[in-house]
Amino acid sequence: MTLGMNDNDSPAHRLARMKFRAWHRGTREADYMIGCFFDTRHAGWDAAALDWFERLLEEDDVDIMAWALGTQPVPAAFEGPEMDAMRRLDYVDIPR
Repeated sequence: MTLGMNDNDSPAHRLARMKFRAWHRGTREADYMIGCFFDTRHAGWDAAALDWFERLLEEDDVDIMAWALGTQPVPAAFEGPEMDAMRRLDYVDIPR
């Protein structure tokens, strides 16, 4: 048995897993909001922002969307620059 990082723990696999989860939420609206946010922002994320997004992916879509749209208060655990960026909604690209 080899100790250390396996392929499932690699940074590339972690990003691929997050991208899949961001784009497969269950509704088209959530897919576009969360998936486009990931696509637009992930390249500039540090380890803390990646951890933040992974935690966000565990939340219900209706909550994430409500926080981004400003219809519900953002929990303290998700406040900060990434949620501020999510609330701008300038990353949503809906094909026509």
